Amino acid sequence: MKNLTKEKLCAFYASDYHFEMISLPYISKSIDENKEVIILTENNLEDTVHTLIERMNLKEVKRNRILKLDWKNDDLKKFKEISKCSKEDINMIIFVKGKENYIENVNKNIEKWVKDKENIEIINCYEFYEVENKIENIAQKYDKILGTSGKIEF
Repeated sequence: MKNLTKEKLCAFYASDYHFEMISLPYISKSIDENKEVIILTENNLEDTVHTLIERMNLKEVKRNRILKLDWKNDDLKKFKEISKCSKEDINMIIFVKGKENYIENVNKNIEKWVKDKENIEIINCYEFYEVENKIENIAQKYDKILGTSGKIEF
């Protein structure tokens, strides 16, 4: 499989809230850098992200920009957005969150919607309890792991 991105990143999460706590600092930084943030998720995260954002000390503008992201599980709509951004050469951060099979399928679909672009950063986010016996093998396929303190070399 050809690597479409500059570096390969992954993350491991224990719950939806944990995923959000790991990803929100990176999402916030990406928004500041005017990157398009797309979240492909196996389940709807709208309620949990609203709860978490309400408890965080964020400026109103930043809070609204994060809440404006599509936290629902509407993959087709998001693939169309990825294709549009790719054609317009817009820098993207794509979070793919779910079970291992979902992540694999979504990455294959991203390849179909995007051709030869290096303006995309994909962060595959694995459910810890599903892959706990394979974490080291999975992590070795990536350049870095995203944690609450940012990118970490494996």
